[in-house]
Amino acid sequence: MSQLQPVRGTHDLLPDEMRRYRHVVDTTRAAAECYGYLEVGTPIFEFSEVFKRTLGDTSDIVTKEMYTFTDRGGETITLRPEGTASVARAFISGGLAQHVPLKYFYSGPMFRYERPQKGRMRQFHQTGVELLGVADPLGDVEIIAVGVEVLRRIGIWDRCYLEVNSLGDTESRKAYRDVLVSYLSGYKEKLSKESLERLERNPMRILDSKDEGDKEIVANAPVYSEHLNQASLDFFSRVLEGLEAIGIPHAINPRLVRGLDYYCHTCFEIMSDELGAQRTVMGGGRYDGLVGIMGGPETPGVGWASGVERCMMLLKEEPAVRRPIALVPIGDEAEREALILANTIRRAGLPADLGYSGNMGKRMKRANKINARVAVILGETELAKNVAALRDLDSGEQREVPLDSLIESLAHYQ
Repeated sequence: MSQLQPVRGTHDLLPDEMRRYRHVVDTTRAAAECYGYLEVGTPIFEFSEVFKRTLGDTSDIVTKEMYTFTDRGGETITLRPEGTASVARAFISGGLAQHVPLKYFYSGPMFRYERPQKGRMRQFHQTGVELLGVADPLGDVEIIAVGVEVLRRIGIWDRCYLEVNSLGDTESRKAYRDVLVSYLSGYKEKLSKESLERLERNPMRILDSKDEGDKEIVANAPVYSEHLNQASLDFFSRVLEGLEAIGIPHAINPRLVRGLDYYCHTCFEIMSDELGAQRTVMGGGRYDGLVGIMGGPETPGVGWASGVERCMMLLKEEPAVRRPIALVPIGDEAEREALILANTIRRAGLPADLGYSGNMGKRMKRANKINARVAVILGETELAKNVAALRDLDSGEQREVPLDSLIESLAHYQ
């Protein structure tokens, strides 16, 4: 029998990597809480309609990448490929419209059947924030500010940069769509089959095409920002003023778009050139039409999602880990006392490691292997005097400490 391996495109998070994962997620959660975003959790699978209705039948995610299956009850179920649609579904099914504005943070695994490569897995993880019920440009500014603060706290903002653009309102979108279709129609014989299918149904998706021939055509396409009406220009101007006011550097990228019809006004991406082809660390924007498309009440929304693995790849320093206290008993009586003492130390909130066997030499080797900060040595001599010998494993200094004040002494090493 061949050796079992993880499924292609999946990855085990062993302790060192899990520590980086927790650093990214926990730091994001803490930063979001400072802005009033409360954590929610949605199921990792939904009725497929949740994503087909929001992502559209012509999107790559729906046509090629979704993990969809029929369960025993005959229902068509999809593992979630992204988080926003699930949060919007929860907003609708929970009847939460009367409670807006709502601020939500989420994290967890997402699933897409893609070609695995650096920074792109079939099971990957995202964090995200959603602001529901706020139509003002200040909502867009706040969402971006949360994202920048998250990356700053994680320790990677200095290697990232922010690009923003405006998709305008419905009127602006329609005007641009007409101009875009007119331009692209002149290249029908050169467009990929996929883009030809999108030309009538959702031409803006062609702007995101990965086909090299399409990319050459799109490079000279009309620019969205030149077709915004005054209301859209004013909205975008207020967003840019807000970013200036709080000192967030940014660049306007007129080619940055979102192909889905429910996106409007601000869209943005935070990228890093240290990630290779998969440069995007965080992406988001305003989606005022999403809840309505899903059958809920028309509700403005704006948010972002960030790839946890991509943030982990940018970490230069390992997250701090609490170094344990190693207990080193010598003799049967000390073994029993060390078992009790280890329990007492842990109940005090301090990390303690009690080896299961071995002489003092082996136990001290284990203490060094686990990078213990201090060793608590217990032998017949120490027990007779009701003390423990504390050895500082960084300096080598050793001293005796009364057992009744041991916890207090150990706390200084944390």
